[in-house]
Amino acid sequence: MAEKNIQTKFIFFTGGVVSSVGKGLTAASLGRLLKERGFKVGVQKLDPYLNVDPGTMSPYQHGEVFVLDDGAETDLDLGHYERFIDIHLNKDCNVTTGQVYAEVISKERQGDYLGGTIQVIPHITNEIKRRIMKVAETSRADFIMLEVGGTVGDIESQPYLEAIRQLRNEIGRDHTFHIHVTWLPYIGATNELKTKPTQHSVRELRSMGITPNMIIARADQPIDDSLCEKIALFCDVEKKAVIPMQTLNSYYEVPLVLEKYHVGEYLLEHFNRKPLKKPEWQQWNELVDAVHNPEREVNIAIVGKYVELHDAYISVREALNHAALAHKAKLHINWIHSCDLEKGNGWDELKQAAGIVVPGGFGNRGIEGKIAAARYARENKIPYLGLCLGMQMMVVEFTRFHLQNEKANSTEFDEHTPLPVIDLMPDQKNITDKGGTMRLGLYPCDLTPGSIAARAYKISQVEERHRHRYEFNNAYREVLAEKGLVFSGLSPDQRLVEIAEIKDHPFMLGTQFHPEFLSRPSRPHPLFNEFMRVALELSR
Repeated sequence: MAEKNIQTKFIFFTGGVVSSVGKGLTAASLGRLLKERGFKVGVQKLDPYLNVDPGTMSPYQHGEVFVLDDGAETDLDLGHYERFIDIHLNKDCNVTTGQVYAEVISKERQGDYLGGTIQVIPHITNEIKRRIMKVAETSRADFIMLEVGGTVGDIESQPYLEAIRQLRNEIGRDHTFHIHVTWLPYIGATNELKTKPTQHSVRELRSMGITPNMIIARADQPIDDSLCEKIALFCDVEKKAVIPMQTLNSYYEVPLVLEKYHVGEYLLEHFNRKPLKKPEWQQWNELVDAVHNPEREVNIAIVGKYVELHDAYISVREALNHAALAHKAKLHINWIHSCDLEKGNGWDELKQAAGIVVPGGFGNRGIEGKIAAARYARENKIPYLGLCLGMQMMVVEFTRFHLQNEKANSTEFDEHTPLPVIDLMPDQKNITDKGGTMRLGLYPCDLTPGSIAARAYKISQVEERHRHRYEFNNAYREVLAEKGLVFSGLSPDQRLVEIAEIKDHPFMLGTQFHPEFLSRPSRPHPLFNEFMRVALELSR
């Protein structure tokens, strides 16, 4: 197995001291460094939870679910990887303990282990290694970034660390590199950063047979050079392999900080590789410059059901940021809970916004607040972008107004509505399992010439990522079209409404798909870009 992939180099990332220390962003940024040097980069996230995927998790538990081209529902860190490295990942790029155990137990039930006793070592660790090597084989990447979720010391992560330890020995340490991202806590009473938790974290890692090649030291305060020397001494790494990473104003700066500390060169030297081309950072520098030197500011309201946890809408936030930066504007987001609008709260913040975004979600909580936001945008000609559920609620509001019936609804929220303008997709009606059974992944969409959507995309057909069970009910297509609802994006067979927009409005558009998943820092998604352009133009 290892022989076939000996040209692929594996870079492992673990976290120490606390969770959410920035492993994903560090891995994504390093991937960008390698791509800038001409290498093909692959990525894999190893998640210790027992869910098969995050698709059935509450957004409050794990943030957004990031959907890939092939329909895989994955961890939000895969969004960072795709955006920063500008690559398209697949289902093999997110491994969970649930997937691993399900595969091993399935093989045991089929008798594949010939009556043997199934154990964590070697059966679980072998399955983890198989999945790691599979990414190398299918991606044919020069370098694979592998992030182990959680924190060193977690019980759940131990099989992954053991699999990594075994893999390093099997394929040779010259083909692997281990980066430990750790946190330096600040003690206010003594006005100093402490390295002791990092030392303990590395000691824990080494007790499992893994010695890191590099340590990324994170802190909210400046990290003195003497601290890097101390970490190098006590953690047995080279001084130049201890990289100080103070919390930055924008995480778009992380690749540039890694470049400043010659992380790319250090890594290639370890692998005895030469850059295939000279890194070109002009576009990325322009992006960071737009962050620090905006020419104007813009307020955009996100009206959602999970706004208490901003990570539930991280791709939406990033797509808006990409669009704002493309127009040299500083983005301010007014986070508005749709339930608050139902109670009469949050309206001042909504009215201050130059544009309104209503993102996706599930369940009937806060639905009337989303409909109220759509009504306000329609009546006041405020730019509106509805994403998935946001598109559906825009259609419900439009129907209630033009057909003069407040009972118009989606059958997701009212099974007995007399006007079911949004209904369960026919192929979803007999499905009982909740995990991985929605309409998921990349599907084509034909655009209507002369529409806002066609103007934004500038092409006649696009492909976008989906995650939904309900759709526009075609029984109402003709009557609503007569009232001014434009079906500007349809599936190639004309069966499914993918984009709807309202006539005689500067920008009121909803998509059944999730355009936010395909936006990139230096290449904002066309719909977000056009939405931002109109919002800025109208707010001058």
